[in-house]
Amino acid sequence: MIHINENFLNLQDSYLFSTVAKKVAEFQKNNPDKKVIKLGIGDVTKPIVPAVIEAMHKATDELANAETFRGYGPEQGYDFLKNAIVENDFKNLGIEPDEIFVSDGAKCDCGNIVDIFAQNNKVAITDPVYPVYLDTNVMSGRSGSYNEKNQMYENIVYMPVNKENHFVPELPKTKVDIIYLCFPNNPTGTVLKKEELQKFVNYAKENKAIILFDAAYEVFITEDNVPHSIYEIDGAKEVAIEFRSFSKTAGFTGVRCAYSVVPKTVYGYTASGEKISLNKLWNRRTTTKFNGVSYVVQRAAEATYSQEGRKQILENIRYYQENAKIIKNGLIEAGFEVYGGVNSPYIWLKTPHHMKSWEFFDELLEKANVVGTPGSGFGPSGEGYFRLTAFGTQENSIEAIKRIKEIKW
Repeated sequence: MIHINENFLNLQDSYLFSTVAKKVAEFQKNNPDKKVIKLGIGDVTKPIVPAVIEAMHKATDELANAETFRGYGPEQGYDFLKNAIVENDFKNLGIEPDEIFVSDGAKCDCGNIVDIFAQNNKVAITDPVYPVYLDTNVMSGRSGSYNEKNQMYENIVYMPVNKENHFVPELPKTKVDIIYLCFPNNPTGTVLKKEELQKFVNYAKENKAIILFDAAYEVFITEDNVPHSIYEIDGAKEVAIEFRSFSKTAGFTGVRCAYSVVPKTVYGYTASGEKISLNKLWNRRTTTKFNGVSYVVQRAAEATYSQEGRKQILENIRYYQENAKIIKNGLIEAGFEVYGGVNSPYIWLKTPHHMKSWEFFDELLEKANVVGTPGSGFGPSGEGYFRLTAFGTQENSIEAIKRIKEIKW
């Protein structure tokens, strides 16, 4: 008899975004004449910039020539890309090329990283939170059972991020081993200042914990004193792994390329207390379970750091930043309580009249034909909130706000 991993049975409902997709598909089926504007999932709409496409074409042509053809590449990524990453993203921060691991997505890395940690580690997540951080630990057996009443897992430590604490999570009140942080935050669009992030680094050092820092949205940061990398924080190279992505930065959501940074100065411990390099473990996991990102895609990623590529990409980022401004200001004018949207492509709004998140989702879809993401899908502290994204077209962003303003909430 084949036995299953019963931890999967502890997962709640279906994956958030697949539930949203099903609801939207059903609405469109029943209302084929309605134009639905989708501002829910964080997928980009601007095409990949010319400088990057040119690099992809050139790399493709190389594969058609015997002299320049390439087969298997290094699982950790080609040196040309890792060197470009170090030079452009971590200059003067002490990160080395062999601490960079190129992958097919930050979502994959955030999920796969748990392979190198023991099952009995205590995990802390912000609440609300990107579902992957929580669900992968449920699958791995770290969550314990689910409490229907408070909508929390018994072995997970939740760090609320809400209006009451100004969207700055407090340090865990109980000792934890793994801390997930995502800033600029998905879904709230809020940020941590350097002094606030320093507190978490200090906590990790004092408790021999690890911070898993998702910096997928760092390119959207506009304010000073907001760190683009956790390695800007003193001591972080001893306690933090960082995840970066080309998806939102360069429009690679369909192309797939990202990387993780695992400093050689970050250690875990055996049950007997022996220090073990996490860089070594992640390298072993990568070479065993991953065959590397394609040469064509890595050349495309390298081109994002070229002078022309960077210029073109930042034009796209400014486009999305303008969308965020349009959405945020429009919601404020419509009387909503709104957060995020300044250093982030996400706008986080308080639902009107104490409306439940999914109730607001249905109302917005039915009355305005606009799709967003219910805050409760990101955790119990997300109840009563709602997320909209700035990754749509500017035309749709303007139209969506126009429709929302016309509704008497």
